Amino acid sequence: MWPSFRSPWSRAINRRLLRSALRPVIEAMPQPPVVVTTLPLVADLIGELPAKRWIYYCVDDFRVWPGYDGQTMDQMEGDLLARVDAVVAVSETLQKRLAARGRSSALLTHGVELRRWVVPSGPTPPEFRGIVRPIVLFWGVIDRRLDLNWLQKLGQTLTAGKLVLVGPQEAPDPALISIPRLKILPPVSYERLPHLAAAADLLIMPYADLPVTRAMQPLKFKEYLATGKPVVARNLPSISDWADAADLCQNGQEFVDLVIRRLREGITIEQRQARYRLEGEGWDRKARQFEELMSS
Repeated sequence: MWPSFRSPWSRAINRRLLRSALRPVIEAMPQPPVVVTTLPLVADLIGELPAKRWIYYCVDDFRVWPGYDGQTMDQMEGDLLARVDAVVAVSETLQKRLAARGRSSALLTHGVELRRWVVPSGPTPPEFRGIVRPIVLFWGVIDRRLDLNWLQKLGQTLTAGKLVLVGPQEAPDPALISIPRLKILPPVSYERLPHLAAAADLLIMPYADLPVTRAMQPLKFKEYLATGKPVVARNLPSISDWADAADLCQNGQEFVDLVIRRLREGITIEQRQARYRLEGEGWDRKARQFEELMSS
C-alpha cells in the first residue's frame, strides 16, 4: 500500500491497489464472502468488492494509538461505520464510543486458549539464562502506553531479580533503558510465551492511564490469568470485572507494594478460585458467538 491515507489521492491510490490485490482472491471463491476488518483503513473498499456483508470488528481506538495518524483514522472510521452491515466491539468502553458516533454494536470480549497456558515448570528457558530470579515479566508491544514512572519506581525498589519486558519495540520512551534491574528482550514466538510465564515469578501489566489504554481490552490479561501466576496490573475499564482474580491498582506506589507482596506471598487462594470463570472464556466459545454475529 501507499504509506498514507491522509489525502483524497492517496486514498484513491490505496483503493485501487487493494482492490486489484483482493478482487481475484474473492472472485475465486465459490460464493461472495463475509468480509471482517479490524482496521478502518479499508473503508473505501466497501462497494468495490463482491462481498456478501461487511463487519467492523472494533478491537481498539486507533485514533489515539501512539504513532498513528489519529485524524485520518478518525475520518476513515467514520466512513467505515456509515457503510458496514454490522459492528462488533471487544469492550463496553468501545461500545460507548461507537454509540456516540451513531452505531450500535454487539459486545464480544477477547477469549483465551486455556490449555495452552498451563505449562509445568522445567529447565530455565534459553531466553532467561543468566537472569537472576525473581523474574517480573511483561510481554507485548513495548511503547509509550507503558507507565514509565511505575516501572522506574519498581526498578528502584526491587532489591533482587529482574524486571523483564519481552516484545517488539515501537518508539518507547528512551528512559526505559536506564531503569535499574530492567532488561528488554526481543519478541518471541507465541508458542514460547507459556514457557516464559512458567519460569517467571510474577506477571505485570503496567499500562499508563491514557485514552488508548482505557479503550483497549488487552488480550494478554486473560492469558496472564490462565498461567496460574500472580498478576499485578493497571485497573483498566475492560478488566475491572476481574479484580477478584488479580491485583488491580491505580497508582505507582500501590503497584510497587503489590508486586513486592505477591513476590513474597504468591497468588492468593481467592484469586485462584476466581479464575475458574476463565472456563467460560475459551476462544472456541467466542468463535461460535462471532459466527452467530456474522450470520445474523
